[in-house]
Amino acid sequence: MTSLMIVSYIILIICVLVAVAFVTLLERKILGYIQIRKGPNKLGFMGLLQPFADAVKLFTKEQTYPMMSNFLPYYLSPVFGLFVSLIVWSVSPYDLGFINFNMSVLFFLCCTSLGVYTTMSAGWSSNSKYSLLGSLRAVAQTISYEVSLALILLSFIFLVGSFDLFMFSCFQQYIWLIWLAFPLGMVRFVSCLAETNRTPFDFAEGESELVSGFNTEYSSGGFALIFMAEYASILFMSMLFALMFLGGSLNSVGFYIKMVVVAFSFVWIRGTLPRFRYDKLMYLSWKSFLPVSLDYLIFFMGLKYICFVMIL
Repeated sequence: MTSLMIVSYIILIICVLVAVAFVTLLERKILGYIQIRKGPNKLGFMGLLQPFADAVKLFTKEQTYPMMSNFLPYYLSPVFGLFVSLIVWSVSPYDLGFINFNMSVLFFLCCTSLGVYTTMSAGWSSNSKYSLLGSLRAVAQTISYEVSLALILLSFIFLVGSFDLFMFSCFQQYIWLIWLAFPLGMVRFVSCLAETNRTPFDFAEGESELVSGFNTEYSSGGFALIFMAEYASILFMSMLFALMFLGGSLNSVGFYIKMVVVAFSFVWIRGTLPRFRYDKLMYLSWKSFLPVSLDYLIFFMGLKYICFVMIL
């Protein structure tokens, strides 16, 4: 049974990495058409081989190490970042039961919290003021939005009555949770954008003022690993959003269509909206999202209590 779990997890990770490659292509194509131009279209049929060409280019380039950097954390941060982004996929509630456990929501929260440390150590160990500023921004932003993210999850845990993500798909057989709590769904989606450092909240990589943010000093393989970790996180957040609000089983094709639509929304927002101001970002988190999340949490607790009393 253990060997079957390991094999199934390895297959899942391979599928995620292939998906990451093609999500980058999808993003470049969508942004191209938004800007009224063609995206990558030379390599293979309609540019389908472009992600593999990019991977070969990045991993065969010379790896540079800044002389003043702290070598070990500088070298290990991208590796650990990708590891955290991939290990969190083990919470995926497949009906086969190979990769599934009862405390999957808590495990997900632990993994997202760990992701902060990789960004922080990458920025600090590079020994560059741009990298350090980018990593400090990313840490403040991620911690701020994790609060509302956790409260939203807690609201639905009260409603569903389980920490197991499999129960979310069972609970939504007849009605999607997005219809019950549409404002909360939108808050959750915007929090996911902030959590993954995506436009309009990409302050960790603010090109206009920080060159490239926390990954300024990285090249070749290190940069590729950071890039892969970011897109694996985007895919996971899309999967979690589809599972929590749009229902469906992970064994159905419809679920993956919903997941791609959510991932498309990430890219669409990147091509449409300008970057937020930093103080507005913090105001949005603490003055808008936190009260809404708390209100909904109290509402769902009361709803659950009333249902329990009525049953008795």
